Amino acid sequence: MTTCRLAVWGLRGVARVTLANNPLTGALILAALYWASPWQGLLGTLGALASTLTAVIMGQDSAEVSGGHHGCNGMLVSLLMGVFSSAGDWYWRLLLPVCLGSATCVFVSSGLSSVLARWDLPVSVFPFNIIIILYLLCVGPDNLDFPHQPALPPGALAPNSTKVVAVEVMRGIPLGVGQIFACAALGPSLLILGAVALYSPLLAAHALLGSAVGSLAGLSMAVHHHSLYSGLSGFNGALGCMSVGGLFFTFNWRTHLLAITSAFLSAYADIALGNLLGTVGLPACSWAATLTATLMLLLTGSLAAYRIPTGQVMAPEHNLHACSQRAAGNTTERERTVV
Repeated sequence: MTTCRLAVWGLRGVARVTLANNPLTGALILAALYWASPWQGLLGTLGALASTLTAVIMGQDSAEVSGGHHGCNGMLVSLLMGVFSSAGDWYWRLLLPVCLGSATCVFVSSGLSSVLARWDLPVSVFPFNIIIILYLLCVGPDNLDFPHQPALPPGALAPNSTKVVAVEVMRGIPLGVGQIFACAALGPSLLILGAVALYSPLLAAHALLGSAVGSLAGLSMAVHHHSLYSGLSGFNGALGCMSVGGLFFTFNWRTHLLAITSAFLSAYADIALGNLLGTVGLPACSWAATLTATLMLLLTGSLAAYRIPTGQVMAPEHNLHACSQRAAGNTTERERTVV
């Protein structure tokens, strides 16, 4: 294994957070994170590399390692550790739990994969959601070496005292895509969206649509305006919409409506989980989108016919092209049978 190969695998892991599989997309996303915060960029880099290297040492499936499936969870864990740390930037002690937490994701992922594979379900970011919650529970809010800011339930925040500013809500829609990486700056968020579009314009469109749906769901529940303006209301909707919109389901008008439904469910579940977990000082992270997408993949009925097996998932455009080729092949075969 060369350093260059490890770097490519790590960049694929960065891109995998947005369900993409392109090292150039990963490089642009990483550049956006360094643009927003060099400290967060460093943490994300270390997290992706630590989890990828651990997967190599553990002898995990080579296709999963090279495809970045392990790097994405490690990166998210490291980013959220930095976000919730109250010690400020360049707090070097944080690098220890960052590397350990990222490496632990590989063990959790390996254990979950054997269980979820029975239903052909992806491990997704379950390891990230589990490890970050365990870390915050372990250190507690009063830890002197690793202090962190406890999450507050949205319902506990001060009531909205002003009317909704439409321009700020619109600005929060692209920020919802950036918040997938805990990035709340507009410029870097637009760069992240552009990086996703480089891999798949259809995936980027669903990311933006899902974030808009999430903001709409937040408005309907009268969430705190800060959540709307910062993109926090939109990022779970973006993830839920991207998962269904052409990625794990062949894109057509039925699955497009299913993707919008997934975005709404993800956004509403995020509000509910935020209120629930916030009572004990824990964030909802991306539990809502992860659980909702998993539920969608278990659907039965006519929509299940559009489900793409996990091992055959590609970019939405490639999935659509492959489906067209299969349909053309089936038509040709029927014609030959008739003759």
